[in-house]
Amino acid sequence: MRRKEKNRPRFAAIFTALAVIAGIVYAVGKIPDIERNYVYPEKYSHFVEKYSAENGLDKYFVYAVIKTESNFDPQAVSEAGAVGLMQIMEDAFDWVQYRMGEECAGEEYSDLYDPETNIKYGTYLLRLLYEEYGSEETAAAAYHTGRGNVNSWLDDKSISSDGKTLENIPSSVTEHYVHKVMTAYEGYNNLYN
Repeated sequence: MRRKEKNRPRFAAIFTALAVIAGIVYAVGKIPDIERNYVYPEKYSHFVEKYSAENGLDKYFVYAVIKTESNFDPQAVSEAGAVGLMQIMEDAFDWVQYRMGEECAGEEYSDLYDPETNIKYGTYLLRLLYEEYGSEETAAAAYHTGRGNVNSWLDDKSISSDGKTLENIPSSVTEHYVHKVMTAYEGYNNLYN
């Protein structure tokens, strides 16, 4: 009897260790699911895929912008007054609406709380910026700080030696924003491709 009692603590320790190992293996196996559902979700996928395709954009770049801008909150409002999933300012809304023409007749700025409308405008704006600048990084910078700032930076040889690429972004806030978008973009590509 003493021998059985002596082995009990050893069996309990082995059983506990095996349970912990099984839990870790289970959790590690679930990491891609956790990343997909919480870290890099594909919310509003129908709208993102539709408008990304219409505008010739990589859908993962659009997801990265939405994640960075609002973390998928359609009711988000920034301190500056940008609204919705893709955080669009009223002047950007007006500019995009003018460019889109009849397709957007009757839509108002308050309609940007609707996920589809917001994604439609946001992807169109991203397309215009990407066509103008030719890179996701520069388009993201312009999306954040505006074309005027980016154009003046591209004209400055200490910021852009070729007038096309931002080698360093003089605004730490915009630099941080671009870094967050590009990190999310890489995360989406690594997880889903």
